[in-house]
Amino acid sequence: MVNFLYYGLVLVFSMFLMHPVYLAISLLGAFCYSVWLQGRKAVRFTVLGLLPMAAFAALINPAFNHEGATILTYLPSGNPMTLESILYGFAAAAMLAAIVLWFSSYNEIMTSDKFVYLFGRVIPALSLVLSMTLRFVPKFKAQLQTVMEAQRCVGRDTSNGSLPQRLKSAARVFSIMLTWSMENAIETADSMRSRGYGLPGRSAFSIYRFDSRDRAAIGWLLLCGAYVASGWIAGGARFRYYPTVKAAPVLPLTVSFALVYLALCMTPVLIDWWDGRVWDAVRKEVSS
Repeated sequence: MVNFLYYGLVLVFSMFLMHPVYLAISLLGAFCYSVWLQGRKAVRFTVLGLLPMAAFAALINPAFNHEGATILTYLPSGNPMTLESILYGFAAAAMLAAIVLWFSSYNEIMTSDKFVYLFGRVIPALSLVLSMTLRFVPKFKAQLQTVMEAQRCVGRDTSNGSLPQRLKSAARVFSIMLTWSMENAIETADSMRSRGYGLPGRSAFSIYRFDSRDRAAIGWLLLCGAYVASGWIAGGARFRYYPTVKAAPVLPLTVSFALVYLALCMTPVLIDWWDGRVWDAVRKEVSS
């Protein structure tokens, strides 16, 4: 519940708060937590995959959106290129990058068993479908690697041979993966049905317990979320791109909204960092 509430808050704020400061805070928090969880893999994904995608999104907006009062130049088509459209393109790119990074860490934290635990009693069929969907991509990648290695061992490598041979090998791998994915979905559904999943009165084993730490974490998240939402409603996070750039005045109150949002986005990193320090101290004490 704590994990799901946290990601619900940061994703909603990341999608609707278009102020550059809030976008930068969201992007910073998402990047830091992804690096904390995945290390170099997150950095490589950000540099090689996310940055080109964000750059493309930033460049595509001024090419098709010509709103704004500050005209910088004219395109060969005769349409104006405005400062406001460029700034909005960068804001949209930052929002897209932040959401992708948040979902990257979401897949690491909100595992399928947690999702089914939360929603299995309320919406059993939908929670099972969503859980299977979230698990599909990593399982598909692992199975695809296994199938391609097996095909390579029997001389059907997709990277060798003439173009027709490679296309034929790729089509065979695709057919195998399509059959596997359909059979896996049917087997999972039949397995859950045979265990009585979704039936009224069905009990389920769970390792999750709601303790005082969870209460404190939920209280903190609700406090931060309510404070940021109140600032959003009051206009403290307002930022207009069209027709001219205009932002909410910089006041101590509006700065406090951004600082609380920063604390919200950095909460999991700070918790994990503190737990790591406590664990290291306990290990040193035990070893000595």
